[in-house]
Amino acid sequence: MTQSSVTLRKKDAILDELQALQEQVRQRAYDLFRNRGGLFGGSFEDWLNAEHEIVWKPAIELRRTDGQFDVRVATAGVEPRDLDVEVTPEDLLIKADITHTHAEQVGRVEICEFASGRLFRSIHFPERIDPDSMKAEYRNGLLHLTASIAKATTKKVEIAAA
Repeated sequence: MTQSSVTLRKKDAILDELQALQEQVRQRAYDLFRNRGGLFGGSFEDWLNAEHEIVWKPAIELRRTDGQFDVRVATAGVEPRDLDVEVTPEDLLIKADITHTHAEQVGRVEICEFASGRLFRSIHFPERIDPDSMKAEYRNGLLHLTASIAKATTKKVEIAAA
């Protein structure tokens, strides 16, 4: 599939979305804590369980090659049209809402590990990128993104005498 099948948007910042998601996880972790009777000693496990319930974080690979970053994201089973990719000079955010249902078939489902919920993955680049250079491609269950590393520019500042 080509770039046109994946939604790609440039944004100024993604911090608000990350904070909103963290608040959802925090609230769910607190609910799990209360459901355990408010006993201390399991808060880390509560947080991990809450995060696992709310968010599917797909595996990624971030590689630097020839002045650009290559990102590969394992999104098997997700349609490219359902993926939403947002990019800033510092960050990449990949989102999708995933629904898995069992169609009426002969037999009974014994094991099912397919996820439903929200795919949400943020990646902070080690160096600034040029968001306008970002390209996205989806093939064989992998989302492949490339972006040029931004050129470092310096600007001489004139000092006015007072």
